[in-house]
Amino acid sequence: MEIIIANKSHAGYAQYICDTIAESAKVRGTGIAKRTPEYVITKMENGNAVIALDGEKFAGFCYIEAWGHGKFVANSGLIVHPDYRGSGLARQIKEAIFNHSRAKYPDAKVFGITTGLAVMKINSDLGYRPVTFSELTDDPTFWKGCQTCRNYDILQRTEQKMCLCTGMLYDPEKEEKKKQEIEEKINQRVREKEEVNPKAFTRLKSIKEHLFLKKDKKKEE
Repeated sequence: MEIIIANKSHAGYAQYICDTIAESAKVRGTGIAKRTPEYVITKMENGNAVIALDGEKFAGFCYIEAWGHGKFVANSGLIVHPDYRGSGLARQIKEAIFNHSRAKYPDAKVFGITTGLAVMKINSDLGYRPVTFSELTDDPTFWKGCQTCRNYDILQRTEQKMCLCTGMLYDPEKEEKKKQEIEEKINQRVREKEEVNPKAFTRLKSIKEHLFLKKDKKKEE
């Protein structure tokens, strides 16, 4: 099994990928923003997708969409072939596309909307946090993609504020700030220990000296 960045040589899998995504949504009874094989091929040609292959056999796929002039990116279309489900492959693909997104768009906020609990768990482990739709991209092209979803009427009725999907967001700026705060706390604890240890050593030395002095006095007596 290998998970690689897709390219135009993988275009032959595009129709199969779209069919697998559609069939999976049908089985789960969930909505889906449909994509055409041509759209998937474009993602492959632009280096904005990863594909999992077991030899020549298709095993899984996911792609990147950039919105708001690269301020936001979404990891979309995550799919695992039925023969490979339950093996942890979805997590591996999600991690691969997430890392690829971070490398290609380091300053972008990475987001996704999903109804799948498994995907939510994977996202959470990667550092995503649940957010309201207002914190996601306001690019109309992204939300237009929801028109082919069976739940699109809910999105319309709520004025694009909520739907059955959960919005999740990874904000690199916030995560970096959080990382710095954690590092500062660790450094602070180290500094505190360094300040405390000399005092403790001095006190211990004083106690020992006092004990030795008492022993010497007893000997003299």
